[in-house]
Amino acid sequence: MHIAVMAAGAVGGYFGARLSAAGHDVHFIARGAQLAALRKDGLRVDSPLGHLHLKQVAATDNPRDVGAVDIVLFAVKLWDTETAAKAAKPLVGSHTRVITLQNGVDSVERIAPIVGKEHVIGGVSYISSVIASPGVISHTSPFARILCGHADRRADPALSAFVQAAQQAGVDAALSDDIERERWQKFVFLVGLSGATGATRMALGPILADPDTRAFFRKLMEEVIAVARAKGIDLPPDYLADRMKFADAAPPAMKASLLHDLERGNRLEVDWLSGKVAALGRELGVPAPANEAVYAVLKLHRLGGS
Repeated sequence: MHIAVMAAGAVGGYFGARLSAAGHDVHFIARGAQLAALRKDGLRVDSPLGHLHLKQVAATDNPRDVGAVDIVLFAVKLWDTETAAKAAKPLVGSHTRVITLQNGVDSVERIAPIVGKEHVIGGVSYISSVIASPGVISHTSPFARILCGHADRRADPALSAFVQAAQQAGVDAALSDDIERERWQKFVFLVGLSGATGATRMALGPILADPDTRAFFRKLMEEVIAVARAKGIDLPPDYLADRMKFADAAPPAMKASLLHDLERGNRLEVDWLSGKVAALGRELGVPAPANEAVYAVLKLHRLGGS
């Protein structure tokens, strides 16, 4: 398949590397030091699922160099969504599928007006990875999964073909029969993890070990679930307990990408995580004091800098 990765960060770079190693025609959209490293030394992935070094990759900062593709894996930071979607338009032909692998719950709605609603596919990725250095992706979780599907649940042979290709490339990929619920299910844990690790500057293990920070982590997720249900999302009645069980089984050193960005002085996605929960809570009449607190604590760091 002809695939473009927009952009070659910790998430897109990982999945793009697996697909490229399996023989697919993958083009990585990157910039700055990442682009320079990809052109000079290729792309390396350090992973518990198998290390990988692609010594030569197709990398550019100009999507026009690539042209229309079958699949765009859209995995930019949330604050860059609209700008990146406009830049990605040359990648989108009449049969292109743009699969969102971003955090948050509003990616499809933000991208669709720019590239066309008919092209955008909701997706979620479950992976813990970070750019360790330019051209090197450190994947630390024992899982790396993609779920995708149309919101109206219609069949899509092109999307099915991508999922099959990803599976054959060793990627844990699947079609979802309810991608809206999947997006919110991921959002629950993501908001809890990003809010708790970002606010405390600590990894998940110590947070869960302390009764006060454990309760705070739980409260963050509880508020997301309440907001989701107020929006009509059908989450399981025991979902909070399920997410706590998942957290207890996760690597103690796990950190949200938001904390990695905070530590590096990068921009933060907090407006679309805890900030989004707080805003939706006010709109729907659902109290979200824990998420409001996280947003207040991190707001002054959201544009990056020390």
